[in-house]
Amino acid sequence: MTTGDREFTLLSSVPDGLLVAGRWRPASSGATLDVQDPATGETVRSIADAEPDDGLAALDAAVAAAGSWAATPARERAEILRRAFDLLQERREDFALLMTIEMGKPLAEARAEVAYGGEFLRWFSEEAVRVQGRYGPNPEGTGRMIVSQHPVGPCFLITPWNFPLAMATRKIAPALAAGCTVVIKPAAQTPLTTLLFARLLQDAGLPDGVVNVITTSRASAVSGPIIADPRLRKLSFTGSTPVGQRLLEQAGPGVLRTSMELGGNAPFVVFEDADLDKAVEGALAAKFRNVGQACTAANRFVVHRSLAEEFTRRVTAAVEGFAVGRGTEPGVTIGPLVDAKAVEKVEALVEDAVARGARLVTGGTRLDRPGTFFAPTVLADVVPGSDILREEIFGPVLAVATFDTEDEAVALANDTEYGLVSYVYTESLARGQRMIERLETGMMGLNVGVVSNAAAPFGGWKMSGLGREGGAEGIHEYLQTKYTLTPDPS
Repeated sequence: MTTGDREFTLLSSVPDGLLVAGRWRPASSGATLDVQDPATGETVRSIADAEPDDGLAALDAAVAAAGSWAATPARERAEILRRAFDLLQERREDFALLMTIEMGKPLAEARAEVAYGGEFLRWFSEEAVRVQGRYGPNPEGTGRMIVSQHPVGPCFLITPWNFPLAMATRKIAPALAAGCTVVIKPAAQTPLTTLLFARLLQDAGLPDGVVNVITTSRASAVSGPIIADPRLRKLSFTGSTPVGQRLLEQAGPGVLRTSMELGGNAPFVVFEDADLDKAVEGALAAKFRNVGQACTAANRFVVHRSLAEEFTRRVTAAVEGFAVGRGTEPGVTIGPLVDAKAVEKVEALVEDAVARGARLVTGGTRLDRPGTFFAPTVLADVVPGSDILREEIFGPVLAVATFDTEDEAVALANDTEYGLVSYVYTESLARGQRMIERLETGMMGLNVGVVSNAAAPFGGWKMSGLGREGGAEGIHEYLQTKYTLTPDPS
C-alpha cells in the first residue's frame, strides 16, 4: 500500500458524525465542516458541524448515563481504561499518522504523543481503584466522621488543536476513572483524532453515553448552552487565557467546578555555571517540539551575558540543520504551523522584535511553498519591552535576551502575568533550590527541557490556569467530597 493509499484508507475510517448516546449521527442541520492538512492546505475530511441543539443532546446523553456509570465498580472502569490503552498501542501508527495529517507535526513527534497520551489511560486506570476516604472519631469523641469521595457529575471538556490525542486522554481518562460522564468538544482544526479515539473507547467496551463528542465550527454558540445548563457540574478547558476568562465568567452562575490550563510565557534561564551542551539540547527540545506550538514551549531565553554569544551560535547551528516539510516526509523535524493566522502572528512578533533592535540570526520569514510554514528562527539581543517577550509565540522562534546577576534573571523570568512552566540550567545545587523557591511557575524543569508526564500534576500559577491534570491530583478534579457524622457506636 502506498503512502497516499494508506492515508486515504485511514481518513476513510474516521467517523464523520457526532457521537451522542453511543450513536454516530449527522448534525441536526446537516451542516459539515472541512478539516485541512496545514502542510498542503487541502481538505482531507468533511465532518458534522454541530448546532447548539446537538450540544444539548450530547449533554442529555451524558446526564442519562451518569447514574449507572457512577455506580459502575471502580475495577470495571479501570479495566475499560486499560483496554483502551492496549488498543491504542495496537493502533498507534494510525493515530500518529492521523495527527500528522490534521495538525502537521512530524511523524516522530506524533508517535511520541501517542506514547504520552496513552500513559494517561494507563495511569488513571490504576488511579480509579485508589480513590480513598477516611474514617475516625471526632475530637470530642461523640461521633465518627466519614469522609468519602464521589463523582462530580456530567463534565464538559474543551480541548485544543496542538496535542489532539494527549489533551483528550488527559481529560477523559481521569473523568472516567472518577465515575463521571463527559461531553468533549475538540478544536475545529484537529477533530479527527478525537473522533477516532472515541471509536476506540467504544471498541474497549465503554457504555453508550459515557463519552459524547461534538465537533463544531461555532464553538461559542454550541458551548454556551451546555455551560449554562444546570445539569452540567464540571468544565475543563485547555486553550488561551482570554478564552478561559470568558468561560470562567460563563461558569460562574452555575458555580461549576472548573479546570483551566491556559497560556504560558515560559522562561528558559541559563546561568553562567550551566553545562552548555545540556542547555543547548534542552533549549532545542523546549522550543521546537511540536513546531513551538505548545503551552510549555520555552518563550524567553534568558541567558547569562558571558554565555549568550556561544549559546546563540550553538542553537543557530542546530536550527539551520532542521529539515522543514510535511510531517510524513522522512527526516522532517519542523512541520507547518496550524493555519495562516498562526503564521501571521509569528511573523508580526519577529518583525516587532527586529524593529526594536533585536538581531535576526537565522530564519525570520514565512516560506514560499504550499501550506503554512515559517522558517525556524533565532533572534539575539532581544530588547526588553518587545512583544515577543510578553506574548506567547506558538511558533519556531528562539528569542535570546541576556542578564548579569541572579536577581536580574529571577526578575526577568517572573516579569509576566503567566506562570505555567520555567526551565533552569545551572550546575549549582544551591542555586537550583533557590530557583525552585523563587520562580513563580506551577512546573519547573531543572536541567531538563521537557517536563510533561502523566504521573505528574500539570498546571500553572497566576493567569496560566486553575487545577491540575495528571498525577495523583488529576482524578480529584473530577471528585467531590462528602463528610458524614455518625453517632458514637459505643
